[in-house]
Amino acid sequence: MRDAVLGVIGGSGLYDLPELEDARWETVESPWGAPSDQVRVGTIEGLKVIFLPRHGRGHRYAPSDINYRANIDVMKRCGVTSLVSVSACGSLKEAYAPGTFVLVDQFIDRTFAREKSFFGAGCVAHVSMADPVAPRLVDHVEAAARAEDLTIHRGGTYLAMEGPQFSSLAESELYRSWGCDVIGMTNMPEAKLAREAEICYATVAMVTDYDSWHPDHGSVDIQAIIKVLHENADNARRLVARLARTFPRTHEACPVGSDTALDYALLTAPEHRDPDLVARLDAVAGRILGR
Repeated sequence: MRDAVLGVIGGSGLYDLPELEDARWETVESPWGAPSDQVRVGTIEGLKVIFLPRHGRGHRYAPSDINYRANIDVMKRCGVTSLVSVSACGSLKEAYAPGTFVLVDQFIDRTFAREKSFFGAGCVAHVSMADPVAPRLVDHVEAAARAEDLTIHRGGTYLAMEGPQFSSLAESELYRSWGCDVIGMTNMPEAKLAREAEICYATVAMVTDYDSWHPDHGSVDIQAIIKVLHENADNARRLVARLARTFPRTHEACPVGSDTALDYALLTAPEHRDPDLVARLDAVAGRILGR
């Protein structure tokens, strides 16, 4: 049995959690380069919580500029067993109005300018992404959201676009025709890398707008998005604080194998593995490489 450590990647409002005890900023180095920022470390009623601002304090990094590999590697080095991604998104469904929180369970990755794997030449691995989120973690997030009386929908598909521009009307209508529910710029390759790092992952997609498809809303209004972002910040803080208070103190085995995703994923024979790449994988894949 391992102690549970709750990780949160999200916006600036979350590291102001008043419930976070003994809070401090810590620098954690990664062989994959610099993460978005230091991590905010503390406890909530005895549960260790690690927060990382995805865009850096002051929103310094655009979605395509984020070092997703370093961010996930740092979370792994901090001992995170379950990671909750809190991120703004656009709605592709009439029912998901601004202010709704959507707990997505699938992703479509349309990004193209990002490093998407810890593995490659010298150490090849293929990790299943059939079930990209950890259902027990989602159970806990949903329960916390409902306890806080938040407007929440469980299930749905997140379309990850490259950005930084928002969708054209044609793109928005295309993604709707695919059955996607929300659209955002940050959850890929974050979800893929969390899976490779054997961290249970869940997304809280906070709807800020109707993208560009809605006939009554037209193009995305940046001022309106910022207004909703501020309104959502308090709800997100309440959700994370409630989740931490009620979260199991020991790690629960994941029924879809999020925490054992590398068991049969490595294909490169040990004698042919690149020692430099293997050294960089010490945190992400140390469990399996140490066998």
